Amino acid sequence: MTDNTLAGEVAIVTGAGVNTGSVIAETLAKSGAAVAVNYRNAEEGARATVRRIEEAGGRAIAVKGDVTSQDDVLRMVETTRAALGPPSILVNNANIRSFRALMDITLEEWRATLGPTLDGTFFCAQACVPHMRALGRGVIVNIGGGSGHSGRPQRCHVAAAKAGLAGMTGSLAAELAPDNITVNCVVPGKIDVRAPVPGRVPLKVHAPLGRPGEMQEIANLVRFLCSDECRYMTGQMLHVNGGAYVTIA
Repeated sequence: MTDNTLAGEVAIVTGAGVNTGSVIAETLAKSGAAVAVNYRNAEEGARATVRRIEEAGGRAIAVKGDVTSQDDVLRMVETTRAALGPPSILVNNANIRSFRALMDITLEEWRATLGPTLDGTFFCAQACVPHMRALGRGVIVNIGGGSGHSGRPQRCHVAAAKAGLAGMTGSLAAELAPDNITVNCVVPGKIDVRAPVPGRVPLKVHAPLGRPGEMQEIANLVRFLCSDECRYMTGQMLHVNGGAYVTIA
């Protein structure tokens, strides 16, 4: 354990079996939170994430569940409450991304893309907010995407999902502020999700900083948003993209 800034907190991280979700789960655990590592298909990755957390002295469980199923989400939250305590942190990370030309997007792919991001965030918020209200505090962090904020070819379906998530973030922040629940959205740019290897050739990326982001950099920002050091920020889109997309407003 590296610090105790999140000691006593219980976090649910969706889509946490692999990649950035897994790193977020481990980072919150290193700061003292007990973590429910949600997965749909990546059972091996989720259990490996839990194992690393436990080996480092933390508490975690792996919880299977499809966030597009309200029943699965309710079951996931109840399993978390029974094993770790009521959730005070929710990180909505589960998503599906793909590149597809407009005329090639099928109805099934459209719904499969919007479902985890929009339905999943909605279901998870509805299931967790009553516990947060009972605790008198809470944090919701949504993981957005740059395509929801700027035009990108072959990303119509993904952009629609992430733009909707931005709108949901603002509405939830305004509605839940009286309950001492903050809601923010981290918007990653190009993130290098490859396993670190010495001498690896870095990915090319068109950003002023000249490199892709690291998964740990996203996780560090999520941890900050979950801490008591960040209780006055809510309803914000935090772009982490090396300057590839800059807002002046």
